Amino acid sequence: VLQSETLPRFLQEPVDAYIIKSNPIKLRCQAQPALQIFFKCNGEWVHQSQHMSQEHADVVTGLKIREVMINISRQQVEDFHGPEDYWCLCVAWSHLGTSKSRKASVRIAYLRKNFEQDPQGTEVPLDGMIVLHCRPPEGVPVAEVEWLKNDEPLSFGDDGMSNTRGDHDLIISEARLSDSGNYTCAASNIVAKRRSATAVVVVYVNGGWSSWTGWSPCSVHCGRGVQKRSRTCTNPAPLNGGAFCEGTPSQKSPCNTVCPVDGGWGEWSEWSVCSSDCERQRSRECTAPEPKHGGRLCDGVAAAAENCTGGLCTQSVERTSDVALYSGLAAGVVTMVMLIIAVTLYRRSQSEYGVDVIDSSALTGGFQSFSFKTSRQANPLLINSSMQPDLTVSRTYTSPMCFQDSIDKEIMAEHSLLDPLPDLKAKELTAEQVCRVCVCACVRACVHMSGCFLISSLSLSLSLSLSLSLSLSLSLSPSLPLSAGISLLVPHGGIAEDTTWEMYMSINQEDSSAMSEDGSEIFLSPAVTYGPPGLDLSCPTAMTVAHCAEVSAENWTIRLKRQTQDNKWEEVMSVDEESTSCYCLLEAQRCHVLLGQPGRYALVGEALNQEAAKRLRLAVFGGLDSSNSLGFTIRVYCVEDTPHSFQEVAVGERSRGGRLLEEPKIMLFRGNTFSLQVSIQDVPRLLWSIKPFNTCQEFSFSQVWAGNQCPLQCAFSLERYSHSSSQLSCKISIRQVAGEEQILQIYTSGVVPFFTQSDCTVTSQTGSRAFKIPLSIRQRITATFDAANSNGKDWQLLAQKLHIDRNLCYFACQESPSSVILSLWEAQHQDPGDLDSLASALEEIGKVQGDCY
Repeated sequence: VLQSETLPRFLQEPVDAYIIKSNPIKLRCQAQPALQIFFKCNGEWVHQSQHMSQEHADVVTGLKIREVMINISRQQVEDFHGPEDYWCLCVAWSHLGTSKSRKASVRIAYLRKNFEQDPQGTEVPLDGMIVLHCRPPEGVPVAEVEWLKNDEPLSFGDDGMSNTRGDHDLIISEARLSDSGNYTCAASNIVAKRRSATAVVVVYVNGGWSSWTGWSPCSVHCGRGVQKRSRTCTNPAPLNGGAFCEGTPSQKSPCNTVCPVDGGWGEWSEWSVCSSDCERQRSRECTAPEPKHGGRLCDGVAAAAENCTGGLCTQSVERTSDVALYSGLAAGVVTMVMLIIAVTLYRRSQSEYGVDVIDSSALTGGFQSFSFKTSRQANPLLINSSMQPDLTVSRTYTSPMCFQDSIDKEIMAEHSLLDPLPDLKAKELTAEQVCRVCVCACVRACVHMSGCFLISSLSLSLSLSLSLSLSLSLSLSPSLPLSAGISLLVPHGGIAEDTTWEMYMSINQEDSSAMSEDGSEIFLSPAVTYGPPGLDLSCPTAMTVAHCAEVSAENWTIRLKRQTQDNKWEEVMSVDEESTSCYCLLEAQRCHVLLGQPGRYALVGEALNQEAAKRLRLAVFGGLDSSNSLGFTIRVYCVEDTPHSFQEVAVGERSRGGRLLEEPKIMLFRGNTFSLQVSIQDVPRLLWSIKPFNTCQEFSFSQVWAGNQCPLQCAFSLERYSHSSSQLSCKISIRQVAGEEQILQIYTSGVVPFFTQSDCTVTSQTGSRAFKIPLSIRQRITATFDAANSNGKDWQLLAQKLHIDRNLCYFACQESPSSVILSLWEAQHQDPGDLDSLASALEEIGKVQGDCY
């Protein structure tokens, strides 16, 4: 009766199940009281023959319990194509009605092989934050993630280690040395277990200075000396590639040591009364001064005695002879006279060979020395530059000095590196004065007057005259950068007397597409123009042009070309060939050219194989997003490795308030037709977000290889989650496919505010005067070497000793070969700015000639 009055009640309902591989699963139902139980799958009744039923009585109540099972195969699930997963439920009948169970879904279990995101290796400082990202493979059911370190499971929540279960990232808030290791993300479900690629984590320690030692004893025992103290980079010592300590390991301090005072005799006392022995005495004391601090006692006797009767007494004093003294003096005089005669005869015998010119000491005549402070190599544009200027270091340059007017001092006043310069007017000077006009404290534009001038700015015009007075005007376009790596030297005597020329010089970036139709030739330098076209010079000008080629005769054919009036480029000469009309001296980063006529010139190159390479300078700048207070933009530039190209980038970045985030690096880009890829890596995703599909950008081969006019630039836009995020740490990878890769590491603890230092960087070419050989010395050298003689001391020997011994036929066609050789040597040595190598060469020639006699 009890059974007939109760609806069926399910004691066991079917549960969700997963089919693993090809194994079928069983769904089970139990109900009481129940006359029948049937399964219904996907809205359709399962055939009675597929049911397995059994019935038994409850041991407590005695009621009958009916149990039904069915099997579900993988094929059944795969053949079902419905809007939802394969499902089944149970329906039980009794006398009073029916009851339905819950739906149970049946799914095929799987786990894919590849992780959606593998963790990436990283290097972090001690106590820094480690963030490893992991996105497991897709799977049913969803995979569980476990982190392994050196193949051992990690536990979370201890020692600052946490794991955000939502996205499976591993976060270590304060890294320790023991956290270095190989990290693996393991994902598993009921089907399989997968392991990600191993991420190598290196926790490094930057070096720290120990305490200073005590000061050492003074370096001298008397007077002003130096004492030292030192420290070691062991607190802590750098580990795992950490940076070495910045600063100096030792310090010096002036010290004064009390000097010993040697004793000195005081005045003699009065003679005593003559004694019975016919003697009288006197004495003195060692008190003028007294010996102090270990000084020596007085030499000599403290008492003296003498005969006091004028020799009438039997006491007598022996008199010594002065013959030896006078003999020695006479011998010395004779020796000195003979030495003077010998030196005079030797100098006369050597004068016919110009040995007075060979004497290297002549090179220092008429010079004054001046010094100026230089900064160390820390880049002033870098954010949080850790290397401060060392104001204790100075360099000394020797050069003719000329500050005739207050305008010179105004020119030398400090200006910012990229500030526009005002128009300058130089005062009239006599032709005998050798001066230069120098712009900025870090001198980027210099002009030699009196017929010899150097131009290293971008836009320069001047009037030049060799009459008794000289006028000069200098103008610089404020939109063009300085320090362009280009110079022009007009030697003394190049312009005829009583002749005035207004000269100009400009630099342009040319597009290589205009060079040749097949694109085989590309520009390796800017196009440099100097004029006017009708400029009449009596000797060649020396022009220096920076280039970006990785020089190798096996990989490049490099030519000097000149633009014609119809804007075509014609070949002047190949740098490897010999010519009597032009001279090229190719160095690793620049080319010195001797030119006979003005015009627009450029270096072009033709790659002979895929190993030919251009040098690219890679720089990364950053700045806040003006439209978003939380935004930050990283701009990456890939430009040709010439001063002009990089300064153009620096000017643009300064105008927009950008700052250099890492020291620029050099990369070789080869002519193998592969593109250039730029990507940003290791952005801390918990602190910063980056726009999707913006982590990797690419430049085509032709853009990098042949593009010259506009700097290659790509940008990455980031956004921090809050204003409190002040640390940005990431990497910029720049690589040529199947080629070289460079990594620019960005790590700063203060993105805001930016470092605002704008000091100039002083180089050896800067100073109050540009470098040149003094006119008097130059004239003596040319007079000595232009005329051939039997001893072989002619201009060919001079060229050989100065290592300018190629294409000698060019010099042979010049009116003064030695003068042209010296002009080329001057152009070569603008950077070191000293006469040492010239003095050494002349001294060597003098020794060679001396050995012949």
